Amino acid sequence: MVVGLTSLVLFIGVPAAAISQERPSGDRTAPPDNYWRRFAFGFGASILAHESAHILTSIALGAHPYIAFDKGRPTVYSGINSDDHPTKQFVFSAAGLTTQALIDEVILDVPHSGGGAIERGMLASGIGTTLFYITLGRNGSVSDIAVMARNSSLSKTQLSLIFGGFSAIHAWRISRDPWYEHFFIGPTEDGAALGFRF
Repeated sequence: MVVGLTSLVLFIGVPAAAISQERPSGDRTAPPDNYWRRFAFGFGASILAHESAHILTSIALGAHPYIAFDKGRPTVYSGINSDDHPTKQFVFSAAGLTTQALIDEVILDVPHSGGGAIERGMLASGIGTTLFYITLGRNGSVSDIAVMARNSSLSKTQLSLIFGGFSAIHAWRISRDPWYEHFFIGPTEDGAALGFRF
């Protein structure tokens, strides 16, 4: 949730697309200054789907999820006693990353004229969230990867390879798809731009 909110704040000041530049078909009708806002919306929507998947999974498993703070960060807790029900806790913890991977897979597999800013944001969020969880966020006490490792026979490294493998395949597919050329670069009046302006 913090990553999603941060991305929304940061992407408000990024470069705008110029009207004369070619943009993906999904954004041809969008005003030129909305490209990065739409990208941020897609990024945030994917984070919201991740957190919603945790909540809905907990409810489906008969638990009562709740949101509390862990060292100042808002965190979704399952309401499941992991000592009594480790498999349920594992399913709850896997739900977020699995949902984002499925969303990315649908975007990349379903035939459509792709490449729009919202779906680019969703793809970036899916890959970025996984990258965070398999690197910096892997050792946190409430990290999805750490909780899954505690409640299964899989190690953090094995889980990181599984989820990281999906994201690596998605990133490779994006790099080979002409709809996603210049993935993080927006056209401007002076050419292409990557970065922020305030």
